[in-house]
Amino acid sequence: MSPAEQLTAMKARTEKFLGGQDILERLQAGKKLRVKLGVDPTRPDLTFGHMVVLNKLRQFQDLGHQAVLIIGDYTTRIGDPTGRSDTRPVLTEAEINSNAQTYLEQAYRILDKDPAKLEVIRNSQWFGSMSFLDALNLSRQMTVAQMLVRDDFAKRHEAGTPISIVEFLYPLLQGYDSVMLKADLEIGGSDQLFNMMVGRDLQQNAGQPPQAVLGMPLLVGLDGVKKMSKSLGNYIAFNENPKDMFGKIMSIPDATMWVYYELLLELSATELTTLRTLHPMEAKKQLATRLTDKFHGAGAGLKERQEFETVFSKGGTRSDMPSFAWKDLTQGATDFGLVDLLAGTQLFPSKKEIRRLIEGGAVKVNEDKISDPALRLTAPTAELIIQAGKRTFIKIV
Repeated sequence: MSPAEQLTAMKARTEKFLGGQDILERLQAGKKLRVKLGVDPTRPDLTFGHMVVLNKLRQFQDLGHQAVLIIGDYTTRIGDPTGRSDTRPVLTEAEINSNAQTYLEQAYRILDKDPAKLEVIRNSQWFGSMSFLDALNLSRQMTVAQMLVRDDFAKRHEAGTPISIVEFLYPLLQGYDSVMLKADLEIGGSDQLFNMMVGRDLQQNAGQPPQAVLGMPLLVGLDGVKKMSKSLGNYIAFNENPKDMFGKIMSIPDATMWVYYELLLELSATELTTLRTLHPMEAKKQLATRLTDKFHGAGAGLKERQEFETVFSKGGTRSDMPSFAWKDLTQGATDFGLVDLLAGTQLFPSKKEIRRLIEGGAVKVNEDKISDPALRLTAPTAELIIQAGKRTFIKIV
């Protein structure tokens, strides 16, 4: 691609792109861009929300530029306060290292991990040896007034909600990463614009050409309203099993489906127009099939589609449901409590969750809806088929 064509491709599906003229000039000069994306390993799993920025970083790799993935093992100890109303909990070093390893394994499903195309760097490499005087000198480069321009800080300050001094340091640390990397461009969610702009300022203060800032749209979660978030429980993780991944995608609102097609599968306007001619249910099944294939291999999506249609369109049950022997779950008892029976399968997080499902009318035993958590079952002469929620089917023999 020509420099102008590359710039157009870079802008696709973005919400903000600042510094584009500088990038065009660097491309015209034949420069290979250093493109930065930072992730803090606060939890073990990546979600489809991360896929939006990882897709964009992969695009830069495909255009021949150098991707730099920053693992924020040091900044995780502070916690990015963006969009939060309180201070993040502190993780141990062991938790951070474990999360960082799983992050990389999952990110490689999207990124080309060829070392010639991807650098992976932990920011503890420079922050771990920074002296207190170094930290003070970095802090001098911004004022409290500048920090309070940030919307979440301003709201917390106005509401009298505590803001730790260390949280003020987070944008400075993220910006300092850009200085150390000599980044030409930084990718992040649109809620990261303030932090990424700090990187531009710090680079200029250090005598470096400032990085361009590329803000990606924030992916909405399963509710179709709020940002995808583990804390809200409205997420799809890279490591979801095929059944749950397919089922969760099928649960999203129709309007959200088109956002997923555009941001996760990166379809063109022409492709989207063609898909919109389909019945919404068919279009959503195709979306779920393609995304399940992407994470679980060709054919996984089709298998889950067939199972989904058997259960939800034809009133059947899953052919691959797990099977348990009554005698193993009950130690041979002739009657046993439903809650304890389901808990013995270890498919549910807690007995409390099982009771909630039963009381909510989400549990069936051989097609009979159960609403009493105290129900006791008699040892079956053939088999019991138990459905808990929309996607969990269990056979008791």
